[in-house]
Amino acid sequence: MSNKLQELTEKLYNEGLSKGKAEGEALLEKAQAEADSIMANARAQAKAIIDEAEKKAADIAAKAESDVKMASAQSLQATKKDIENLLVDSICKQGVKESLSDTDFLKKIILAVAEKFSASESSDLSLILPASLKDKLEPWVSSELSKKLGKGLKADFSKKVSGGFRIGPSDGGWYVSLTDETFNELIGEYLRPVTRKLLFG
Repeated sequence: MSNKLQELTEKLYNEGLSKGKAEGEALLEKAQAEADSIMANARAQAKAIIDEAEKKAADIAAKAESDVKMASAQSLQATKKDIENLLVDSICKQGVKESLSDTDFLKKIILAVAEKFSASESSDLSLILPASLKDKLEPWVSSELSKKLGKGLKADFSKKVSGGFRIGPSDGGWYVSLTDETFNELIGEYLRPVTRKLLFG
């Protein structure tokens, strides 16, 4: 009887041990599977974060490169424009200033323009000349020019006109400006394309 009891005890012990061992292995496998799943998720999340960071970095680099290219192009264009302006101004300004300060040259132009006004306008004329040339031009305007036009002429000498002249009907409706500024602008417009081609091809 005691043998049977011993066998029964051993059998129960072995079955319990075997069952516990099987359950332990099942729990261990389940834990290992969960750990593997957690690691796989963590790796996937890490890869997604890295991919997003690399994409953002590439976008920033592309935008920075685009901005640098645009800034370089604008800077180059502005520099070319400055060089062009300097060259055109140096060519124009001195020659125009000298020509429009030459009283004989000015007299010819004023007379030619005033005669055209005289033929087409019935009103008196208003003429604005540089204050710096008053001594040289005032006697000519009041005598010779007035006689040739055969009509009323009001002449003013202004510090606002540094060279050349402005002329138009006295009623002030409109006028023709042949000052050094307008000559520079006019000549500059013709010179700029030529200068640009010579400088930059």
